[in-house]
Amino acid sequence: MLSYQHIYHAGNLADVHKHSLLAWMLDYLTAKDKPVSYIETHGGRALYDLGAAEAIKTGEAARGIARVRHWFDHAHPYMKSLRQTAEEAGENAYPGSPKIAVQRLRDTDTITIAELHPAEHNALELALPTATCRRINGFDMAHGMLPPTPRRGLMLIDPSFEIKDDYVSIPQHIKKFVRAWNVGIIALWYPILMSGAHDNMLKALAKDHPDALRHEVRFPPARPGHGMIGSGMFVIRPPFGLAAEAAKLKNRFDQLK
Repeated sequence: MLSYQHIYHAGNLADVHKHSLLAWMLDYLTAKDKPVSYIETHGGRALYDLGAAEAIKTGEAARGIARVRHWFDHAHPYMKSLRQTAEEAGENAYPGSPKIAVQRLRDTDTITIAELHPAEHNALELALPTATCRRINGFDMAHGMLPPTPRRGLMLIDPSFEIKDDYVSIPQHIKKFVRAWNVGIIALWYPILMSGAHDNMLKALAKDHPDALRHEVRFPPARPGHGMIGSGMFVIRPPFGLAAEAAKLKNRFDQLK
């Protein structure tokens, strides 16, 4: 249950998909002079060393951000976070989604992040001293704090899916989140699996939230026998322009071989 550590996968193509769309949405929210709440249910350690043995072992970052960094121009919010992270922590540093949130948001915004893994939580607190980092089940945390103050904002749900019941329980959680927070953007990342384990979850989500943006990209398995063949984002109340941004990103992924 607590075995997953993202350092093995940081900076992979799924991260590029998820983090570039997240950075874009956060910049969209901060374009208005109104405070924002950011909630993340499964934070990880926030800052990763792509030169670490774990990252080198899988080679996922080498086939991910190191290969496709040129997709994003100098002004893209994702590129701004990559640059800022390198300036702060070195060229091998990669920002997880909590780090991107802290970089893209302002002092007037509220950031609350859950991480249950003890070592990952300790690293998260060290990396993000200005955020509220709670060692708690992220779904329980979200249920307990919705609707947040300020009411405008975004929740990222990004579990490891090592708990197989997640595929069944997540649509139920999200249905309650949407009801409790009737103005919030709710974004779920999910893996696209060769086994199709995600299919029924997506059917349930699409039935409950027919107006959501479902965006998926495909890419080769990270290594022989690896079951993930793509990355998905399911965004409820997507901001204006996100569909167009996602379409541009998909065109880039479609060119991968």
